[in-house]
Amino acid sequence: MTKRPTAKQGQYLAFIYHYTKIHRVAPAEADMQMYFKVTPPSVHQMVLTLEANGFIDRVPGKARSIRLLIPWEDLPTLE
Repeated sequence: MTKRPTAKQGQYLAFIYHYTKIHRVAPAEADMQMYFKVTPPSVHQMVLTLEANGFIDRVPGKARSIRLLIPWEDLPTLE
């Protein structure tokens, strides 16, 4: 991979990884909103940015369809 996530993007990616590992389903945007204490538009914009940068894949309009495209070994520690 040539592009590296920013610190904030890395935290979202780490959250997606750990949430999926624990719950066996990807987080909803509402789950990320509660964890990071941000607004729904902020979470949605981050999801779009992560997808545009090639860090995740998702099916627009389908709930809990986020899939990481970055190896878990490359993720930062979730803070």
